[in-house]
Parts: sequence; C-alpha cells; structure tokens
Amino acid sequence: MGARSRFWTSRFRIHVALFLIVVTAAWTVWNLMSKIPSFSDSGKMSEQTLDYFLRKGTINEKDAANVEWYHMANTKSKITKALRSSAQMIEADIIMRGHDPKEPIMAHPPQTDSDITLRDWLKEVSASDKGIKLDFKSLQAVAPSMQLLKEIRGQMHGPVWINADILPGPGGKATPLAPQDFLEAVGPGHPGDVLSLGWTTGWTPNTDNPGYSWEMVQQMEGVCRDLKQPVTFPVRAALLPQSYAQLLWLLQQSDRYSLTVWTGLSDEVAMEDLLPYRKNIDKSRVYYDLLESQSNAFRKLPGYS
Repeated sequence: MGARSRFWTSRFRIHVALFLIVVTAAWTVWNLMSKIPSFSDSGKMSEQTLDYFLRKGTINEKDAANVEWYHMANTKSKITKALRSSAQMIEADIIMRGHDPKEPIMAHPPQTDSDITLRDWLKEVSASDKGIKLDFKSLQAVAPSMQLLKEIRGQMHGPVWINADILPGPGGKATPLAPQDFLEAVGPGHPGDVLSLGWTTGWTPNTDNPGYSWEMVQQMEGVCRDLKQPVTFPVRAALLPQSYAQLLWLLQQSDRYSLTVWTGLSDEVAMEDLLPYRKNIDKSRVYYDLLESQSNAFRKLPGYS
C-alpha cells in the first residue's frame, strides 16, 4: 500500500472514531437528560394524582375538583367506612402514642391514643385503590412513619400525600412543625408522592380575618423552591378572597405547585369567593376539600364550569 493510500486509510479511521465518539457522547447526554424532569415535565409530575384516578375511571376529566375526600379516618370503624365510600382520597392524622409502646398511631391532638396504629392502617389501605393523605401532627412521628410506609410501599396502589403545617399563617396559634426538620424526616420520598405543606391558620366570626400575606407566600416558596416533589398548598377557604394575588403568584413560581382548598367546620364561606380560583387557574391545579353541602353549592354556581 502506497503512502497516499495509507494516509487516506488512516484519515478515514480517525473520522470513523470521531464519529463514534460524538454519537456515543450524544446518546449519553440524551439518556441522562431524559431522566431529569424538565420544566414542562414538572407540570406532568404535579398531575400524577389526577392521572391515576383517570386511569382507574373514578374521574372522567383532569379536574381536581372531581376528587372526593374522606376526613379523619382515625379509627378502625372510620377507615372501614372510608374504604367503602366513593371518596378517592382518605385523610388521617398521625401522632406518636402517648404511652408505651411508643409508635405512630392514627389520632388528632389532644388525643394520645387510638384503636388503630399506622402500621395496621396502612395494611387496610394497601388492599384498596384509594389515595391517602397522612397529616402529621407530631414531628417525632414522621421518621418512623416513613419507615413503615417504605416497608409496605410495594403493596400500595394509590397516590400518597404527606401533609404538615410548617409555617405560621393568618390567625394561626398552633406551633408549626419546623420546615427543614420535617422535610429531612420525610426524606426523598417515592416518585409521585405529593408534599402537602401548609400554614397554621385561624378564623374568627364577625371580624376582618387577614389573608395569606406576601411575606407568607414568599417564605413558603423559599422552602419549596429546591424540592423535587410535587407540592400542594392547603389553604383555608374562608381566607381566600383576600389572598388571590398572593396565591396566584405562588402557583406561578413552579408547575409543581397546586392548591388544596379546605374549610373548618364552623367557617363561614361564600362559595362565590372561590370562583376566581376556579375561573382563572388551571382546573388540574386546585383541589377542593370542602364539606359536601359546600361542594354541592359551589358546583351549582353560574360560572363554575
């Protein structure tokens, strides 16, 4: 083979090698990037709860208002009723038992005991296709509860929401769980789990109750900015009329964010005050955890649909 032929053969091999290196590098980068949720993907992440119920056929459109809730399923009889109900999501409260054996139980302060532990409660739920919202009232209960959840995770079917009030809010008198301590105890969680992070609140009749202030929503956004999980913010319905601009701003900071509107048993709420949230925010991003009578009245309002 002459010198000229060897030159072109060598050059061809170099080009082939460079081509293979470029193709390999491009494939590696694409493979890595495909595993990282993009900004648009994060919107899909925040809708996994709705996607699950759509697949199950228990809702017929991606409208978070169609998700029904069962509250305070903190006893054996109530979890039995909840599992037989039409509700897609079951909410229950968790504390550490006030005496030995110390373990996570289903109870709301000031109660200190229950007829069902979290371990047994999770076993009951795992046999169903319901979603769950675990509302932590005790920081000490979080880490052992997450371990119990991890042990049964393979048997769980529905969405899992992890809830706590982590910041002081309008009229709030209760002590919130320390944000970083709570998030560290929760850990990285499971893909698709929703963090439900709220403010302590209060409401008093016949007074001008303050809403969620700019300082409150900005502080919450600072806590949630670097989280990877979808986050829903439980917000008190009676405080929403004076909080629209602030909560809209909060939702605009990330497609991972949503709202869960809830109400106290004695709160006075004009359903018309919720319409701006219904009309101006994507329906997949606002859940309505209302009393049945309120929910029915809300759905009948002109402009609801």
